[in-house]
Amino acid sequence: MGDAIENRLQTAVDARRDDLVALCRDLIRIPTLNPPGLNYREICGYLAERLARSGFGVELVRAEGAPADSSKHPRWNIIARHEGARPGECVHFNSHHDVVEIGHGWSVDPFEGVVKGGRIYGRGACDMKGGLAASVIAAEAFIATCPNYTGAVEISATADEESGGYGGVAHLAEKGYFDPARVQHVIIPEPLNKDRICLGHRGVWWAEIETKGRIAHGSMPFLGDSAIRHMGAVLEEIEQTLYPLLATKHTAMPVVPEGARQSTLNINSIHGGEPEQEPGYTGLPAPCVADRCRIILDRRFLIEEDVTEVKREVTALLERVKAQRPSFQYEIRDLFEVQPTMTERDAPVVKTVAQAIEKVLAKQPAYVVSPGTYDQKHIDRIGRLKNCIAYGPGILDLAHQPDEWVGIDDMLDSAKVMALTLAELLTG
Repeated sequence: MGDAIENRLQTAVDARRDDLVALCRDLIRIPTLNPPGLNYREICGYLAERLARSGFGVELVRAEGAPADSSKHPRWNIIARHEGARPGECVHFNSHHDVVEIGHGWSVDPFEGVVKGGRIYGRGACDMKGGLAASVIAAEAFIATCPNYTGAVEISATADEESGGYGGVAHLAEKGYFDPARVQHVIIPEPLNKDRICLGHRGVWWAEIETKGRIAHGSMPFLGDSAIRHMGAVLEEIEQTLYPLLATKHTAMPVVPEGARQSTLNINSIHGGEPEQEPGYTGLPAPCVADRCRIILDRRFLIEEDVTEVKREVTALLERVKAQRPSFQYEIRDLFEVQPTMTERDAPVVKTVAQAIEKVLAKQPAYVVSPGTYDQKHIDRIGRLKNCIAYGPGILDLAHQPDEWVGIDDMLDSAKVMALTLAELLTG
């Protein structure tokens, strides 16, 4: 790829600045909230119409039978493919179209796509509708500039990444859409900063622990057995032994931010005793001893750790509590498990994106690993495709926050990097 093509590509992206802003705002204005999974069909239809006008063949795929798929909230995905002049390799850009709940603390309408100070604000602006918009603009600019390219360009917008990806990339991978014979390079435009290449992510194990008791009248708690008190003992043991242990476990993976280079544990939720009443209920709770209490553990582990040992640490903790409390009973249930993954730095997509970053930004990229999982896990484990990275505009720390935003110049620069990557892989 010569300097002339590089310059033409970057000029083509710059010429689409207003289109990029409008596209990102349009995507934000479709509130694809997950849960429960709102407006998935609408956003896929919007993208299908847009990409069909640009010459893409478009397919909408519903993940029937996937977790959370229902007639009320079907899990829709879009895969768009543009064929070049001759057969060759395929470069695939995959973005998730779902966004998390709004939360409190916003100073702007979260679904208006407010433009202010060179930024676009809104739920999903950073994570990751800005990256999706950048990939569309990059692909359209490349196809217009290099119409005789070799191979194929694909763009997908997929469901449910925020809740595991099983109605999105996992389903598509199971159907063969990420087979290495069909797709050779995958870029996921997650918000990891425009000058960083994300090689992979830590592992995760979610589990539910339930302590059991015996219900009794609250005025005579000695006739019952409080599951909440038992859970309190579990929480104390976690504080005293497990958290200090995790603080000693560190990784050689370049995980960001720095605090995520050790093993971590989040207690996601706790539920015990009488269920919460509906909003507006004005009565008092019934006086009962709690006979059940549950917590959800979100354990993030390192590539140096074995998941069997990760689980054994928790069961050993529970057994220690049991030895100290004669009436202690518990159950532990696996909910979700993902192994760590990391693409090698000499993989073709890594080297090509790195070269494009140097050309666009005049600096060498940083190589990072995400603290949390994203859809690379399914492309790797189910699709068996290793040549995959995350690269896109946006600042990871803004994800899921109030007043989430993406920088317009960052989207433009990332789109240029993506366009140059396409040119190197499909015209070089």
